[in-house]
Amino acid sequence: MLNGNTMLFKNTNKVVSGIFLTFSGNCKEALTFYHSCFGGTLHFDTFTNQLQDFPKNPVTFGSLISKDIVINGSDLVADERRIIGNHLSVFLMCENIVYRNLLVDKLASNHDHFPKRHHDLQKLIEISDAYDVKWLLAISCVMQP
Repeated sequence: MLNGNTMLFKNTNKVVSGIFLTFSGNCKEALTFYHSCFGGTLHFDTFTNQLQDFPKNPVTFGSLISKDIVINGSDLVADERRIIGNHLSVFLMCENIVYRNLLVDKLASNHDHFPKRHHDLQKLIEISDAYDVKWLLAISCVMQP
């Protein structure tokens, strides 16, 4: 299992990517969607009472821990609000083209305007999901099945 302080899996010395995303009240929905893409274990901490200006109990901290990625998130956004920019993408090295295509299909499954393109020969592709998160999906060798 993951050691949260060092981002290493116990007994494997495998370092995994860890990211923290802020959401506008849909953290639980987004992390549940990513769980359907990557599998793993979900955990949510919420307030016990409803907060003023929130339609439902916000997620104070949520996490998805899978074999490929660790995604943390929250509905609590700093005073400057959530700002979506083009300066940040989640990078993931995929085992092969088949796995990458599977992730593309899953990440795009809830995105109405995702263009379907032939990208098997590209080492690096970028997609955006329905939560406006940009994903860079790479493969180490384009000839790999």
